[in-house]
Amino acid sequence: MTDLITQEIDAIKAVLTALEPLAPDVRASVIDYVAKRLGISHSPTSAAAASASMAATSQAVTLAAQPGATSTPVHIKTFKEQKKPRSANEMAALVAYFLGEVVPQAQRKSTISTKDIQTYFKIAEFPLPEQVRVTLPNAKQAGYFDSVGDGEYRLNAVGHNLVAHSMPRGSNAEQTMRQPKRSTRRTRAKKSQ
Repeated sequence: MTDLITQEIDAIKAVLTALEPLAPDVRASVIDYVAKRLGISHSPTSAAAASASMAATSQAVTLAAQPGATSTPVHIKTFKEQKKPRSANEMAALVAYFLGEVVPQAQRKSTISTKDIQTYFKIAEFPLPEQVRVTLPNAKQAGYFDSVGDGEYRLNAVGHNLVAHSMPRGSNAEQTMRQPKRSTRRTRAKKSQ
């Protein structure tokens, strides 16, 4: 089952990558040709509808990296590369943030599940954990999620702040905030020697 999902996601990514830069009428023409070539029956109007649907799906996966910056489309992979999650727990928080804050309002989700982890880790090209089913419970244990039942998890304030304000880790602002103050006693002891 996982192989079929991977193949489907790879095919969707390839088609979207090839069609996104084209004008809508050219997309419809390409889809029509490919359908004829593969022996898939459909009408030209359904090709246009498929192209429009594909564009909407693409936007759902590729919109704005910054809340309120809807004019700058960003793919989940680009968002991941900007935020640089260092673990599956951080990536799970990033996926929940992306789906809850970044995609257009109509496609937003307030909770995520293991299916979202499988789909968006693959699209973002982030390594899947060996046991995907424990990713969200582990991220909950790390303090990033609250369980809402039926395998669904909601990003909490800690997870939100992690993605919105602390990632990427090691940024100059974070390093400045976390630098420990030197002990006055230790400094005085070194001077007296």
